[in-house]
Amino acid sequence: MTESLAPDEWEFWHAWTQAQRLLARELDRGLQRDSGISKAEFSVLMTLHRAPGHELRVSELGASLDWEKSRVSHQLTRMEHRGFVARTESGTGGRRTRVGLTAEGDRAARAAVAGHAGNIRRYFLDTLTPEQATAIRAWSEQLAGRLEP
Repeated sequence: MTESLAPDEWEFWHAWTQAQRLLARELDRGLQRDSGISKAEFSVLMTLHRAPGHELRVSELGASLDWEKSRVSHQLTRMEHRGFVARTESGTGGRRTRVGLTAEGDRAARAAVAGHAGNIRRYFLDTLTPEQATAIRAWSEQLAGRLEP
């Protein structure tokens, strides 16, 4: 049996996905404009910034970001060239299996946080009533709990 949505449900879905897309686009533009970094770079910087000792195994970073191994490798190569991260050997075989935040990467992360937080506040949080924020948070946590493996 084919399940369908009512017209108002389709409209709701369209409005939600459009709002999500436009918000993500504006936040991405803000990161690039204000900090000179991409969303992907910000994700890596913040993940490493929050990690103990500001470093992780490359595989842990990939799992945390839910990225494929090749995407992680290419992103880290670009970020190494910018001086944001350094990969180091760990264990046997001389493989570079750990990645850490450099001093430059830490500075970039700290500088990006303030501007990004301001944009999140301006484009998202300030537009919500406290009741809306509570409802969206509860729904988001519920949905993530259902979809997270």
